[in-house]
Amino acid sequence: MTLNNAFYKLFLNAINEKRKVKVKINTFEKGEIQRICIPFDFGPSKRSKDGKDRYHFNDLDSPDGPHVLSVLPEQLIDLVMLDETFNPEEYVKWTPSWIVPRDWGNYS
Repeated sequence: MTLNNAFYKLFLNAINEKRKVKVKINTFEKGEIQRICIPFDFGPSKRSKDGKDRYHFNDLDSPDGPHVLSVLPEQLIDLVMLDETFNPEEYVKWTPSWIVPRDWGNYS
């Protein structure tokens, strides 16, 4: 796994500050894509059983509609924290069990 520490720190800051991010990703299916996302978590995916850590985002502007986007660190080309904030209440519709600690009130 190749983990860019600058991206990882920025990702954690975006979670803690509740700020949206713009990501550029090299996907297996569509090649390089750019999306506006909510940073959700970092760690192993519950869907993938390979145990590899991933960045987990809520992809807000996918042509297929909003959905969870899980990205291996080596797929992440760029990560920019935006000025725009988000309210976790609008996006977290389950009882979370985050890997990355955060202070999101009832959604922590």
